Amino acid sequence: MVRVYMVYMLVLLFGLFIIARVVMIQQFEKKEFLEMAKKQEIHLFEMEAVRGNILADDGSLLAVSVPKFEIRMDVMTDSITDETFRKNIDSLSISLSMLFTEKTAADYKDLLWEGRRNKSRYLLIHRDVTYPDLNKLRKFPIFKRGKFQGGLIVIPLFERELPYKSLARRIIGYESGEGANKVYVGLEGSFTENLQGVNGQRLMRRAGGQAWMPVDPENQVEPQNGDDIVTTLDVNLQDLAESSLRKELIADSADHGCVILMEVKTGYIRAMANLGRTKKGTYEEIFNYAIGESQETGSVFKLASFLVALDDNKIDLNTPINCLGGITTYSGRKMEDSHQGLGIISALQVFEKSSNVGTSRMVYNAYSAQPQKFIDGLYRIGINRPLGLQIAGEGKPYIKNTKSKYWSGLSLPWISIGYEIKLAPIHLVTLYNAVANNGVMVKPLFVREIRRNGRLVKRFTPVVINPQIVSPSAIQKAKLMLEGVVEEGTGASIKSPNYKIAGKTGTAQIAADNRGYRQGTKQVQYKGSFVGYFPADNPRYSCIVVIVNPRKGKYYGGAVAAPVFRELSDKLYAIRPDIIIPLPTDTSPSHLPFAHAGQMKDLTMVFTSLGMKARPENANSAWARPEMAGDVIVLSSAFISKGTMPNVCGMGLKDALYLLENQGLNVLVNGKGTVVKQSIAPGFLINKGMPVVIELQLKQDRPQAKA
Repeated sequence: MVRVYMVYMLVLLFGLFIIARVVMIQQFEKKEFLEMAKKQEIHLFEMEAVRGNILADDGSLLAVSVPKFEIRMDVMTDSITDETFRKNIDSLSISLSMLFTEKTAADYKDLLWEGRRNKSRYLLIHRDVTYPDLNKLRKFPIFKRGKFQGGLIVIPLFERELPYKSLARRIIGYESGEGANKVYVGLEGSFTENLQGVNGQRLMRRAGGQAWMPVDPENQVEPQNGDDIVTTLDVNLQDLAESSLRKELIADSADHGCVILMEVKTGYIRAMANLGRTKKGTYEEIFNYAIGESQETGSVFKLASFLVALDDNKIDLNTPINCLGGITTYSGRKMEDSHQGLGIISALQVFEKSSNVGTSRMVYNAYSAQPQKFIDGLYRIGINRPLGLQIAGEGKPYIKNTKSKYWSGLSLPWISIGYEIKLAPIHLVTLYNAVANNGVMVKPLFVREIRRNGRLVKRFTPVVINPQIVSPSAIQKAKLMLEGVVEEGTGASIKSPNYKIAGKTGTAQIAADNRGYRQGTKQVQYKGSFVGYFPADNPRYSCIVVIVNPRKGKYYGGAVAAPVFRELSDKLYAIRPDIIIPLPTDTSPSHLPFAHAGQMKDLTMVFTSLGMKARPENANSAWARPEMAGDVIVLSSAFISKGTMPNVCGMGLKDALYLLENQGLNVLVNGKGTVVKQSIAPGFLINKGMPVVIELQLKQDRPQAKA
C-alpha cells in the first residue's frame, strides 16, 4: 500500500505542477509567449499570377505586366558568419549606394548592422527594383554567394503598364481601387477571367512585424499566368484617329468627341478615340463616348428613315418631294431646314441637301396613317437592339414605339430626322457599315484572339447580326444617296479627287435631360457628326466622327466632323495601298476596238471603215450597242420608248445627254468618260422635269457597269 500511496502522490504532484505551470503561463508569461507565437506564426499565402498581356492586331504590346522586385535579406542565415559579414559589409554598402542612390554607403552600413544586431531574417533592402538592377545586385558582395548562402530574398511583384501611355486607354482599360475593391474597366475588365490566370500558394512564416518570409520555397504551388488577348486595334491608325480628333477639338474648343474606324467586312474596330476636355483645358480619355454616350443623333439618322421608305417602296430616288421653302409645322411645332429656300426636289436631293422638312414630309406622308409600320421598319433593320459588345458600357439604344405613353403627333416627323431616339456612335457606324457591306450587318469586334503561352485558345470570327437589313435594291439606292452627299450635297467640302467617299453629315441640338434644348439664357449646344465609308467603289472602312458642343462659331457636321473623316481617310489611303481598286484587265479581243453605245448609223460607218464585220440586229433601230459574237460585231438594238427611262450605261456623255434631255429629264452629271450608273433604272416610267443623275468613268478606271 505504501508503494501505491507513493505513486498516487507522485501523480498528484505532477498534476498540481501542470496546473501551476498553466497559471504561470496565463498570468505571468502570457506576453512573452504571445510574442514568440507571433514570431513563429505560419500562414498559407496566395501567389498572384502574372496578368496576361493585351496586344494590338500586329502583336504590339498595349498593356503588359512589368516585373518589379522587392529585395530583402536574411542577415542571420547560417552561411553568413560574423567574419564574413564584417569583411564584406563595407563593399556591399558601397555597391548598394551606387545602385540605389537615395541612400549613402554609411546609411546602408548602419541598416545592415542594425539588422544583424536585431537578428533580422527579413531585412528590407529596397522596393520596386527592375530586372536589370536585380541582375547587377546578384553580383554584389555576399549576395553573389547565392540564394541560400548569400541571404538574398527576391520577391517578384508585377505592375501594369501601357507602353503607348494614353493611346486607346479607354478601350484597353485599367485597374481602379485596391484589394477587395479593385475593379477593372475596358478590355481589362471584360476579359479579366482570361487575363488574371490562376494564383499559386506559398507557405510563409512571420519574420517579425508585418514581414513574412517563405518556408520551403521548393514545394510551393506555382501560379498559372494569365492568357494574352489580341485586339483588333491598329496602333498606327489609333494614333492617326486620336491626333486628328485632338486637333479638331482644340480648333473648335469643343467639350468632347470621338472617332470609330471599323473594317467593313469583318466588323473589326481598327481605331477608337475618345477625348474629353479637362479642367486644365487639355483633352484626355475621360469617358468612352463612342460606345457609352447614347443621345439623339440628328441628320445622320436620316439614312435609316430612307432605308425603311425605300424598302417599303414608298419612294424612289426620283420621287418629287415638296420642301415648302424649308419651313413646316407639325401639331403646332415648327420644323426648319438649316438652309431654307428648297422647293420641289427629288428624294435623292432631299437626302443630299439634308432637308429636315423634306425628310419628315416624306415619312409623314407615307406613314402617318400607320406610324407603327415605320417603327417596325426601323426595328427590322435592328438598330433598336443592343450590339452585345466585347467591352462593357454600351449605351442602350432607344427607338420610341407608338405604344409608348410619350408618343405624340410630333413623334413620327421628329424621329425621321433623328430626334426622340437615342443611339450611341457605335450603333450608327454599325448601320452605315451594313450599307457598305451590301446590307449585311456585322457586330463590332474589339478582340480577335485569346492566346496562352503563344498558342491559340480561342478565335473570334465575324458575327452577322442581320444578314440583310433591307432589300438589295434599297441598299444600292442608299449607296447612290450617300455618294451624292459628298459629290453634290452637304459633304462636298471633303470630296476627294483620288477616291470616292460615301457618307452623311449630321447636326443635332443637345437636350439637357428634361430641361429641353435651351437652358435659360445659355446658348443652344450642338453636336456635329459625319459617318460614312470609303472608298465608295470598294468599301474597306467605315468611320464615324462626332464633335460635341464646339464653341468657335461653326457647329455643322460638314464643318467640324467631316474634316476629321477626310484627314483620316486620306492618310489611310496613303498608307494602305490595298484599298485602291486595281485597274481591270481588258478581256475583249485585241481586234475589237472599244466603242460606246450610240447611234446605229454612226457605229455601222465606223466599223465598216475599219474593215470589220458589223451586223445590225435591227436595221430600223436608231440606237445600238456593240457586242462580239464570234468574229462578227453585232449591233444590238437599244429600244427607246417615250415616257420610259432609257438605258444609257455604256454611252458617251454626248449621246446620253441627247437621249435623256429629249425625254424631258433634268440631267446631273458626275465624272467623265463612259456612263456607268444612272439613278433611274431603265424601263421606269418618267415625267418631264424629273432629275436623273448619271455617273461617268474612264474605261481604264472601271469596267462598264450595269444599270
